[in-house]
Amino acid sequence: MIRKASLLLVGALIGGATVTALSQMPVRVSGVANAAASDTYRQLNLFGDVFERVRSDYVEVPDDAALVESAINGMLSSLDPHSSYLSPKHYRDMQVQTRGEFGGLGIEVTMEDGLVKVVTPIDDTPAYKAGVLAGDLITHLDGEQVQGMTLSDAVEKMRGPVNTEIELTIRRDGQAKPVKLDITRDVIRIRSVRHRQEGDVAYVRVTQFNEQTYDGVKDAMDEMAEKIGKDKLKGVVLDLRNNPGGLLDQAIAVSDAFLERGEIVSTRGRNTAETQRYNARSGDLAEGLPVIVLINGGSASASEIVAGALQDHKRATILGTRSFGKGSVQTIVPLGANGAIRLTTARYYTPSGVSIQAKGITPDIELLQKLPEELQSEVVETKGEAGLKGHLTGDGEEASGSQAYVPPDPKDDVQLKFALDLLNGVQVNSAFPPVGDEKAQVPN
Repeated sequence: MIRKASLLLVGALIGGATVTALSQMPVRVSGVANAAASDTYRQLNLFGDVFERVRSDYVEVPDDAALVESAINGMLSSLDPHSSYLSPKHYRDMQVQTRGEFGGLGIEVTMEDGLVKVVTPIDDTPAYKAGVLAGDLITHLDGEQVQGMTLSDAVEKMRGPVNTEIELTIRRDGQAKPVKLDITRDVIRIRSVRHRQEGDVAYVRVTQFNEQTYDGVKDAMDEMAEKIGKDKLKGVVLDLRNNPGGLLDQAIAVSDAFLERGEIVSTRGRNTAETQRYNARSGDLAEGLPVIVLINGGSASASEIVAGALQDHKRATILGTRSFGKGSVQTIVPLGANGAIRLTTARYYTPSGVSIQAKGITPDIELLQKLPEELQSEVVETKGEAGLKGHLTGDGEEASGSQAYVPPDPKDDVQLKFALDLLNGVQVNSAFPPVGDEKAQVPN
């Protein structure tokens, strides 16, 4: 059974917490930690001195538990943008989220310069319908400044009972005045897989990787094969654009669904003994038909695992723009009644042994979307992992983040149109179908 670990993008899912799952691993103390000099631990006396001084002399009586929680979270968040402390409540919320149903607005967010930044609105949620855009900076929540809040505080404030309203004040590039949106909270049910017929092509969109994702992909492929007919089906478009990631085991399962053999991904911690490799088993849902994977600047983490595996094995052509570039694995370590910590424990590598940390997946065919006139003056690109303060350094030159705009009307979607034209033989490109000696590039 594959150990579940989270491949979290950069923030929290509004109305829940993070797209993650539990890894029931014990808290382990490494040999290096055991051998640490005793004076390192004596420095904890400094924390005790400051703690007591704050308790005794601060202008108001502080909450001891809140002080300790803030100290722990400060230690973890100083490591990288993805490590943090989960209080018992937030830990329970996270466990609920993995089931795919929670209350809230439906946006993926992170913190940037003290403000809440929208990574992407989730399809068919209140935030999406209200017009929240990727890249928006939320400055006020019901008139209260976000500056000074932690990400968890902001997430908590945006949650609430179904059918209650919250006002978001947004700073949007290209607009001089703040944008105010009144959004009614709703139950957020994340349907992670959507599909439809595009002529003789199966279009499958994966919005995130939760516990139901592989089953959703399999059901979509079965339905499309039956609806179109196996003898008429020309290929598959797998759309991973603006997919922030999710569960590692689901990313592996979806990759495996289109591969017959070979390594899918490897995860490597700081100790070589902790390296894990995940391999495909025989069986291809597409039965060898051509596959095109769509990615963009909002495709992160688990999405990049799938794109990287199918690209390295020459199983699919990757089309779109450079992906986000999050190549690290976070493990949820339970702390009993005291919540849990979300700790970056490994980097992941594509089958060819490449880390995409702070670099992203480079598409085989790079193609930008045409922006509507009202967005011409706005920034619709993500900074990517390389733009996050305190991110883990990548191997070599860092360059992640790219355009993350997807037109709401498929008729205006030039990336999808080009993919369909390739599969239908209307367009030709040297990168489609992918060719090359797989064995020369990927160890099996």
